[in-house]
Amino acid sequence: MAKRDKCVVVLSGGPDSSTVAYWAKEQGYDSYAITFSYGQIATKEVEYATQVAERLGIPIKLVDLSSLKDIFAGVTSLCDENIPMTSSFSQPIIVPFRNAIFLSIAVSYAVAVGARRVFYGAQGSDEPFYPDCRREFYESFGRAAKLGTGQDITIEAPFNNIPKSRIVKLGSELGVPFELTWSCYLNGSKHCGKCESCINRKKAFSEAGIVDPTEYLE
Repeated sequence: MAKRDKCVVVLSGGPDSSTVAYWAKEQGYDSYAITFSYGQIATKEVEYATQVAERLGIPIKLVDLSSLKDIFAGVTSLCDENIPMTSSFSQPIIVPFRNAIFLSIAVSYAVAVGARRVFYGAQGSDEPFYPDCRREFYESFGRAAKLGTGQDITIEAPFNNIPKSRIVKLGSELGVPFELTWSCYLNGSKHCGKCESCINRKKAFSEAGIVDPTEYLE
């Protein structure tokens, strides 16, 4: 049997990155997931990422960056409960350079396990708002990764040019257990249903024509 190429998937526990993980397996990659505790309010992200990886049958590495909470205090509502959480996009929703932090560690992990590809869930609906979800960012970061490691490692966002609704549709076709994914910026017993991420989740399922298995408080 031919040896399969390895990849590292940055798995946040949300529907986008979970679909990337299922897509990578469908593409035949020997996948390694990595997830991060970075001081976010929604610590459930880690729990759900772990469940998705277990369902997919791939290993997952949890990296503790919780001390970043102190850096992001007063900056982002995703880590600071004193900053109001909005229902539409606003500057405090951005976690500065978050994907760069995650991808740096993912590249190190890729070197450790012998992977040549790093995938993350940046997608077309996020690209206008988040600089570290854009092609020019991750391609430039990929060049830096090659220079910094001396190895042929590529960073890719497989769905960077398609909207979230199409990712939901693809994920449904791939068998992604969306009931095991978490999008809410809060950490309640259910998705709050009114934060920007919950609103986007609802919209994506509706536009895709896929039944949303999520339980919302509102």
